[in-house]
Amino acid sequence: MRYYQKEELISARNILKPFIHNTPILKSRLVNELAGCELFFKCENLQKAGAFKMRGAMHKLLNLTKEERVKGVATHSSGNFGSALALSAQILGVSATIIMPSNAPQVKKNAVKSYGSTIIECEPTLEAREFTTAEFIKQTGATACHPYNDPQVILGNSTAAQEVFEEIKPDVIVAPVGGGGLISGTALACEFFSPHTKTYGAEPEGADDAFRSVRDGFIHPSLSPQTIADGLRTSLGEHTFPIIRDKVEEILLINDEEIKIAMRLIWERMKIIVEPSSAITLAAVLKNKKLFAEQKVVLMISGGNVDLAGFFES
Repeated sequence: MRYYQKEELISARNILKPFIHNTPILKSRLVNELAGCELFFKCENLQKAGAFKMRGAMHKLLNLTKEERVKGVATHSSGNFGSALALSAQILGVSATIIMPSNAPQVKKNAVKSYGSTIIECEPTLEAREFTTAEFIKQTGATACHPYNDPQVILGNSTAAQEVFEEIKPDVIVAPVGGGGLISGTALACEFFSPHTKTYGAEPEGADDAFRSVRDGFIHPSLSPQTIADGLRTSLGEHTFPIIRDKVEEILLINDEEIKIAMRLIWERMKIIVEPSSAITLAAVLKNKKLFAEQKVVLMISGGNVDLAGFFES
């Protein structure tokens, strides 16, 4: 397990300041009443590229050598990291290629294209994504930028919680769990900047590999995830798993219907657009009211990139 130093997190915060938004923290009296606690929505849906992924992607690129920048970068992504890497690369003048599963939401494919990056589509499996990315890197010499399983990405992601602690010291932070990049950075930030704050994860029942991995003590791959939370279908990595195992209190499982209810509530009451992978944090609190009763709870609203066509028709 890699050990992180507080200075590394502070450095990430400082180096990223000119390139990212310090996103707002919103509240809703009505939602607080429904949840039975005081909620703070950390709105990374209002981040550049529409998601927290901008933090990790930009931090990774800022730490590349000049030689690596010349050869360009590549990643595999269902959308948000691809968009973030594409925008970061555009800002820094680096070429980027994004390998995307064929079933990635069209809105996320459009975002990647709009930032000037190249898309290579592959079959919607982790194996296909990794193979296609590896082949491209082998042929071009591009630098691999993993969406979450990278210390520089984790450090970049930690800055969202660092911003929270500059305003409030909550009892709890709830973060979504996909590959574990956001919740790992969040847990590290809690450890160094607000030790009394507990980190909880929220994961779809149909993609519960992180829950099972923590339970069993080894990484279970996400083989056939079935959930509307497309950003949470990925497996943990060797960098994210030990942080989650050692520093996260519990991973709470949420079904798709509960995610939809929370998502609609946020849209209607908070007047902000969030994607299913974000709404799962509110769903986790609404499902576990006794666990969070009367506490100050931060919800990591990880992104707002939604393919609206037909979403609520099912």
